[in-house]
Formats: sequence, C-alpha cells, structure tokens
Amino acid sequence: MNKQHSPAHTAGSFEPRSEMETRLHGYRLVLVRLLCLTLGTLSVGLFVASLLSYNANHSMLCIGTAAACTTYGQLTPGDVRRLHELSLSLDFYATYTIVLVSICALGYWLVAAFLFWRKSDDRVALLAAVSLALFPIVFNSGLINRLPWPWWFLAHVLSFLGSLGLLLFGYVFPSGHFVPRWTRWVMVVALLYWGFNDFFLVSALNPFYRSQVLSDLTYLGLIIGVVIVMVYRYRRVSSPVQRQQTKWVVYGASMGWGGFLVLFTISAFFPSLFSTGSLASLIEWAAAYALLLLTPLSIGFAIVRSRLWDIDILINRTLVYGTLTGILALVYIGSIIALQALLRGLFQQTSDVAIVISTLLIAALFLPLLKRIQVLIDRRFYRHKYDAAKVVAAFSATLRNEVDLDQLREHLLAVVQETMQPAHISLWLRKHQPAREEHTHLPPANDEEDRHVH
Repeated sequence: MNKQHSPAHTAGSFEPRSEMETRLHGYRLVLVRLLCLTLGTLSVGLFVASLLSYNANHSMLCIGTAAACTTYGQLTPGDVRRLHELSLSLDFYATYTIVLVSICALGYWLVAAFLFWRKSDDRVALLAAVSLALFPIVFNSGLINRLPWPWWFLAHVLSFLGSLGLLLFGYVFPSGHFVPRWTRWVMVVALLYWGFNDFFLVSALNPFYRSQVLSDLTYLGLIIGVVIVMVYRYRRVSSPVQRQQTKWVVYGASMGWGGFLVLFTISAFFPSLFSTGSLASLIEWAAAYALLLLTPLSIGFAIVRSRLWDIDILINRTLVYGTLTGILALVYIGSIIALQALLRGLFQQTSDVAIVISTLLIAALFLPLLKRIQVLIDRRFYRHKYDAAKVVAAFSATLRNEVDLDQLREHLLAVVQETMQPAHISLWLRKHQPAREEHTHLPPANDEEDRHVH
C-alpha cells in the first residue's frame, strides 16, 4: 500500500480522535508524572498507616448498640460467639479482614503501577493509573476515619480526588475527550457532591446531608450518566479499536460490581445465614473483594492489551453460562418447594426425595438448555448486520493519510474483525523486491518504500 498525503481531517470519519492526541510531551509530561507518583505514594502511605489503628479497632469487643458496632466496624458478643463455634478468635477476624483489604488494595496498586510503567506519556492511561491508585482510599473510608487530624484531612483530599478521577475516567474513556462536549458540566455537579460529602458531611450547609433523597438521586444520576455516555460513544463515534476497549471496561465493571451487589443483596434477604462471624459471612467478604479486582484488571487490559484476547468470546461464554446457572438454580429451588408440597404425606423424608428428583431434573435439562441458550445468544448478539460499505469507505479515507504502519495494521485488523468476524486473522507484510534494472524499461519509482499486504 503506498502512503499518500492528504489533509489530516479525512481520518476523522474512521476514528474521531487520534490516539496521538492523548499523548503528553515536554514539561507537562514531567509535571503530570510527578503528580501521579506523589498521589500514588501518599495513597499507599496513608493506607498502611491506617492499618495499625484499624487492626486495634477490630480487635476490640463492642458492648454498645448494634448500630454503633456497625458504624465502628466492631464485633458484638454474639458475633464473637459465632466465631468461637468455628474455632476462630477475635484476633483472627481482625487479621482476616486486614488481609482481604490489603490484597484488594495491592491489586489496584499493581495495575496502576503497570499502566504508569507502560504508558506514562498517555493522559488517559495516567488518569486510570492515578484513579486506581487512589481507589483503596476512596472505598475504605473506615480506615482513613481513624487517622489523626492532619492525616485525616489529607486522606479525605485523596478520597475526593479519587472519586472525581474515577468518574472523569468513565466520561472520557477511551478517547480522552468529553463526547458529547456538554457532558463536561457533569463534573461540576460531581465536584459539589463529593466536595460537600468529603469535607462538610454533617454541616447544615450541605444540601446532600439535609436531603437524603437529593444525595441518592445525584449519585445515581452521575453513575447512570457514565453508562449513557459510554453507550452513545460506542454506537456513534468510537472506532473498532475503541469499541474493543470499551467492551473490556464494561465487562470487568459489570462482572465485578454486579457480582458485588448480588452478594450483598443475597445477604440482605438471608441475614441470619450471613450474620457477622459466620462461615458464610467470611466467604462472602472474600468473594466480594475478589470480584472488586476484576475492575482494575479489565481497565489494564483495555488500555494496554485490548486485542490480546477476544473479549467477545468472554462475553458470549459469560452470558451463556450465567443465564444457564440462573435458570437451573430457579428450576432446582422451585422443584424442591413444589415436590415437598406434593409429596407431603406420601413419604416420611419428603425433603430427601425432592432433592433427588430435582437433581435428576437438572441433569436432564443441562445439555438441551445449554444448546438452546447458546443458539439464542448467538442469534441475538453476534449475527447482526454490518454496513460493510460504510466501514470500508471510512477505512479508505484513513489510507489517504500518512499514518504509522503499526496503526494502519491495527485499523485493518479491526475492520476485518468487525465486518467479517473470522475465527482467525493473519497479516503478512514484506518489503517490495524491485525487478532487476536490465529486465525492465519502466522509469524508476519514487524513494518511498512500497509495502504489500497479503
């Protein structure tokens, strides 16, 4: 393919914002790197400093009301009794909690450090890195509230910046720009919301403290706004590569935070089973922190290695087996309840008979239901029509620009993947071998190197 010169704006139809527009250079790059390193170091230092007071707090037995014990994160005598039934102590619970929190924080810091190491000149990657580095401070407010006054205030400043950074990342990813442009005004609302709640939480001047409804609606509006903006960018302005990046972030956030909410919804419906200090409660906390690690991992893949694995395959398998698990669980529970009601009076052990019959029913339904769900999901999500002519025309416009060969390769692979969805793509590039001068009478070509794609 010969590289030809043309005005730069013609590439806009294929990729609205060039990746080079997110690069930082010169003194700005140095200042931003120093700022990110400073914020990350403060986050780690304050988190570690708060662990000592956090451990001491969790090692104490609470003798006040249940609400006060929940506020301060301490165990009641009943909670300690359940731990003793498992042959566990109060010190074990405090250590167990700290280990889980620390592992989750370490996961966020490692991904942030990896992004900083690999793409410290990219402002989107730097925004993701500093947001992930501050997340352990944002999410674990119980830790920072036990710090003495000067460090407490600094920790709340980091929490404020981390909340704004995470929201800003959701509104500008992956292009690094507000699309549509008016969405930048959402950050003003976020600035007021977290400013009041981090520094003037119980003040009479805080409108979100005086009205819980206003606080909840504002928070939900900010989060729902991220979802709406991502869907808009994905459908209207994102290039194939940017769509792949968006899929990674949405998948990780949906699996992580979705699973987190499911766990705590189940615990809310079965409070006696998930009482603090019980085995179910210990497993629940471990699973919750493991799910939270999916978000930084997906962001890291989206920014650095979005094409390493095919995210569409992961989404497909998740939809299939998630739907299958949900349906089979409902069938299993429903059949047990129905059979116990029907068989009552016929058998002495109705529960055992109902469990055996329900298990056989699940085994019989597994394969047919799996095949049916697979067909429905493939037909719904992976067999939609593409406007191939529009995609190819946009790619042709990209070829008229002088672009880097690596970028051109990524664009070509993305176009083929979007329009044809092959199982495998291979791209071979080799230098053109000019014919011997004595065997041709054509005039010499220009000095620009020709490349051919096979």
